[in-house]
Amino acid sequence: MVLRRRARRATTVAVALTSAALLAAGCSSSGGKGGEENSSGAGGGKGVNTPRMTIAMVSHSGEGDTFWDIVQSGAKDAARKDNVQFDYSHDDEAGRQAQLVQSAIDKKVDGLIVTLAKPDAMKGAVKKAVDAGIPVITINSGGEHSAGFGAISHIGQDEAIAGEAVGDELNKRDRKKALCVIHEQGNVSLEERCAGAKKTFDGEMSTLNVDGTNMPDVQSSVEAKLQSDSDIDTVLTLGAPFAATSAKAKEKAGSKAEIDTFDLNAQVVKGLKDGSFGFAVDQQPYLQGYEAVDALWLHSYNANELGGGKPVLTGPAVVTKKDVPRLEKYTKRGTR
Repeated sequence: MVLRRRARRATTVAVALTSAALLAAGCSSSGGKGGEENSSGAGGGKGVNTPRMTIAMVSHSGEGDTFWDIVQSGAKDAARKDNVQFDYSHDDEAGRQAQLVQSAIDKKVDGLIVTLAKPDAMKGAVKKAVDAGIPVITINSGGEHSAGFGAISHIGQDEAIAGEAVGDELNKRDRKKALCVIHEQGNVSLEERCAGAKKTFDGEMSTLNVDGTNMPDVQSSVEAKLQSDSDIDTVLTLGAPFAATSAKAKEKAGSKAEIDTFDLNAQVVKGLKDGSFGFAVDQQPYLQGYEAVDALWLHSYNANELGGGKPVLTGPAVVTKKDVPRLEKYTKRGTR
């Protein structure tokens, strides 16, 4: 795995804290869209001997996005260790995501984890949480807005730096014409990925907006683009589930384009192994979930602030076929 870290103004790479061994116990999550409850156990158990606390996570995830399964896996493991009840809800529409944040505030949770894919829509809700005395950590997206909104830290990758790493990798592979597929229009993090890649890529890069909640639409849109332009030699997707769909589009279009992607899941690792995909950018979603919960527990228990108010970077790392033997067992258990 090749780590690419670049200095960027006002960005500090903080060293994530290594937590104690994970001990078995259940926890609760609300995994459905709009906060539908899904009980997965009572929580607590033989972890730390600190007062019980409740932490809510509200993400911008749509249905069926495996990336967020991995985030939740990390969060639940930390919750078991930290005697935390973990409640998860999500909505890909920013206004409804903000409403879910308000619901968490109304429940008087002890800590809140939010994503800022569409920061303007989330600003008011996050401010209400902060004003209510609820410590907030942002993860995954919108890190540049985190401190300004009052969050104590942001955990994720710098999306512009990650995009620049992709551009460098495409140059190494002698790619000439790339298509960057944005699966959620208006998501600032996705736009930053494409912009970063375009900045360092020596070839030509265009973008294609698709409806990521409609996989047939994704496939047909990518297929049409490949059919209309046979010079496209790379399709860059910005989430693991869209890589496999783009591979199907490539096959139907009779294209020879390489499929590359952001994020890992078991299917992407399998594709790297058999050559269906060229490379993936890993931002370590398990760490994002785990460290966010653990950081809020540390903040409550010992007034610690992970990262000292600066972003904690969990990526990017460029993963290729040679990395598969080391990662395969972890993707099978759902932590990478």
